[in-house]
Parts: sequence; C-alpha cells; structure tokens
Amino acid sequence: MNEATQLDVALIAQAVGTLGMVGAIWLVQLAHYPLQIHVDRSQFVDYQQAHMHRITYVVGPLMLAEAAAAAWLLFLPMPEPGVLLAWIGMGLVLLLWGSTLVLQVPCHWKLERGWDEPAYRRLVATNWVRTVGWTARGVVACWMLLL
Repeated sequence: MNEATQLDVALIAQAVGTLGMVGAIWLVQLAHYPLQIHVDRSQFVDYQQAHMHRITYVVGPLMLAEAAAAAWLLFLPMPEPGVLLAWIGMGLVLLLWGSTLVLQVPCHWKLERGWDEPAYRRLVATNWVRTVGWTARGVVACWMLLL
C-alpha cells in the first residue's frame, strides 16, 4: 500500500472508531447511566456484570481501532495541520484510556459488588471527561478527513 492509501485507510479507521465511540458515549451518558438508578437492587449485581460483559463487545473493538489508527497516523506523512491534529488526537486517546482505567473502571468494579450510590454518582460525574473527550476526538477525526 502506498503512503497516500495508508493515510486514507488510517483516517477512515480513526473516524469509524472515534465516531462510533462518540455515539456510544453520548448514549451511555444521557440514557444508559441515568437509567441504572431504576434497576431493582436485588438484581443490580447481575445487571452490572451483564453490562460490563456486553458493553465490552461494543466499545472494545471501537477503542482498539481508534487507538491503533491514532498511533498509525503519527508515522504517516500528511499536510499541516494534520501532524498537529494527529498528536492532539493521540493525546486525547491517552486521556480517554487513562480516564477509563483510573476513574470509571474502579466505579464499575465497585458497582459489580452491589449498588453503591457514591460510586454511581462518581461514575456519572467522571464520565463527562470521556463524553467531552470523545466529542473532541470526533471533531479532530472529522477535521483530519477534510485535509
């Protein structure tokens, strides 16, 4: 594959992964997480475990595709401001993965043991980091497609 084709493939892969995550994170933030409060407490552990298992099949491939494409773009020649946008995009990927691992995953682990109001509130509040971050990634990915 020549460099121009590689760039096109990487940009499309980035856009697919990122825009998929933009849609997923807004759905989770505005619908899914707010509805968790209504799950019967006697069934919450089963619900949370099923959520963690099933959501991984949706977001896992998208996050991996996005991260791989973002890293790939750092090594491909492209016109300015593409290089700057690629670095901004990679920085956002690192922020998003860091937020997921440090802020949201511990809340999910706590909720996996049973309903915990403070953990739930922390999850909803800190998830705004990812919601805003993935929205910014979406802007970067779309901007890069226009170069």
